[in-house]
Amino acid sequence: MSGWREHKRRALPIVAMCAAGFALTLWVFWPGVQTFDAFYVYKDMGTRSYGDWQSPVMIVLWSLIDPIAPGTGSLLLLTVALYWLAFGVVALTVARRSPTLAVVLLLLALSPPAFVFVGIIWRDVLFAIMWLLAAALVFATAECRRLRIAMQIVALALLAFGVLLRPNALAAAPLLAAYILWPSRFAWKRATLLYVPAALALFGLVQVVYYGVLGAARQQPLHSIMVFDLGGISHFAKDNVFPGTWTANQTKLITEGCYNPLAWDAYWTQEPCLFVMEQLERDKLFASPALTEAWKSAILKYPAAYVRHRTTFMATFLAGAENMTMWSRALDDPDKIIFADNPRLMALKAVHDRLKQTPVFYAGTWLLLNLIVCGFAWRRRETPEGLFALGICGSAIVYVMTFYAVGVATDFRYAYWAVLAGMCGTVAVATRRT
Repeated sequence: MSGWREHKRRALPIVAMCAAGFALTLWVFWPGVQTFDAFYVYKDMGTRSYGDWQSPVMIVLWSLIDPIAPGTGSLLLLTVALYWLAFGVVALTVARRSPTLAVVLLLLALSPPAFVFVGIIWRDVLFAIMWLLAAALVFATAECRRLRIAMQIVALALLAFGVLLRPNALAAAPLLAAYILWPSRFAWKRATLLYVPAALALFGLVQVVYYGVLGAARQQPLHSIMVFDLGGISHFAKDNVFPGTWTANQTKLITEGCYNPLAWDAYWTQEPCLFVMEQLERDKLFASPALTEAWKSAILKYPAAYVRHRTTFMATFLAGAENMTMWSRALDDPDKIIFADNPRLMALKAVHDRLKQTPVFYAGTWLLLNLIVCGFAWRRRETPEGLFALGICGSAIVYVMTFYAVGVATDFRYAYWAVLAGMCGTVAVATRRT
């Protein structure tokens, strides 16, 4: 009885803080900050139009919950609820040994790098929260066989759903899956043997769900990577490697004036080089085998230029002061703040703006933190805390590093999983057993 009272005494403040955090988040962000991605997803939802440029699974999810609060409100409610549930479960687990660290974790959940994104409707945010919740549920039941199997099933479902939201998470998913399946003991052999089958199974799941169940149109999002790479190679090799016929002036722009490591948008939506995508689409080269062949040939012909392009992009992603962080632009007017009439969000934006060009909002900071946490967690890999930290921080490291090959923009949101993993992993390895 005394043990139950002690557990209740430690749990109640945590639950109360999570409830307050949930209410505060809704109060600040309601009804949610709509981005261009969210706008197109909601538009497709209305027309029942499924494509694979945005996740069709997000369209289905949003359509199911939309009646709760039509528009961004429904997805905001889901995201915020899962966010505080995930942090709450980790905090309750940590509180068994250190109530102080549990409170610290919940305060970290309110810190700018994590908090300013919770109310922005991006699948990257929902993906990261789902993966954190998956790991949290297993962490909480790692030493309770009666509940562990049920939580492992739920966790695997959340992990798979995260991949359906963000298919580029395929490379990182097997590491988190290994933790979910074996949260009590780490074994290199098991994790290695699982990696390829798990990645293939999840890849197959994406194909079946996207194109079999939902009948999504193939819009070739991978070709955006190829366009970006062709632009980067052209810039560093000083040779226009795009397929098709280009004028001398266009070639000069492509090789000298278009390239911007911040995003492939330089070839898509921005002057003076939006002519690149216009011509590729007009000549039916985008989403065609010809573009794929040009991409392969360019890499083989100029491997050093490809590496320079990808390295420049990654360096910008990890430490670029101009990377996009908190979304605040109105969809119809880039110079207008979308939530200018919300004083609470404006106050949060003021804090964000002061920190934006500091390491707090550098993806590289969080990648480094995850690497450090893994170093400490490795020495504690026989404990639930160490394994939890290894599972989430290890997968976050792999996830961030995959952008070296597949990234087409340097937005900080792509590192959001590393932010959540770094915070929770740090607190976990700091928790000592008595």
